[in-house]
Amino acid sequence: MEIILTQDVPKLGFKDDIVTVKPGYATNYLIPKGYAILAVPSEKKKLAETIRQRAFKEEKVKKEAEKLADKLRDIEVKIGAKTGTSGKIFGSVNALQIAEAIKEQYDIELDRKKIVVDGDNVKELGVYTAKVNLHKEVRFDIKFEVVSE
Repeated sequence: MEIILTQDVPKLGFKDDIVTVKPGYATNYLIPKGYAILAVPSEKKKLAETIRQRAFKEEKVKKEAEKLADKLRDIEVKIGAKTGTSGKIFGSVNALQIAEAIKEQYDIELDRKKIVVDGDNVKELGVYTAKVNLHKEVRFDIKFEVVSE
């Protein structure tokens, strides 16, 4: 029996996949729980249209991410931090501080959740890199320098 999955099902498939399963599994478990619908011709047409529209939206989001990446790729951000006499920072530099510094210095809004600090322990003055994940296919590194205030 052919069905269309309405959500991810472990060991079976992902959302919007058309899979073939035994009739009892489909009618007694997948369809009543809302995990799948029957793959009749009208549902297949809806699915094809949905996938086409999603691909168009995905391409638009990817292009916007690439434009933002081109702006951010070659910038170097300076982050001021309070330090002791030995050059160690009180606390550490995190993704939120990097996002705020980019907003202040370059007036570019960047979600802090898309920034991953290498090593996750920036506790001394110096130059570091962080990974920025704007899209699943658009990733790059950004340099930031931690300076004493």
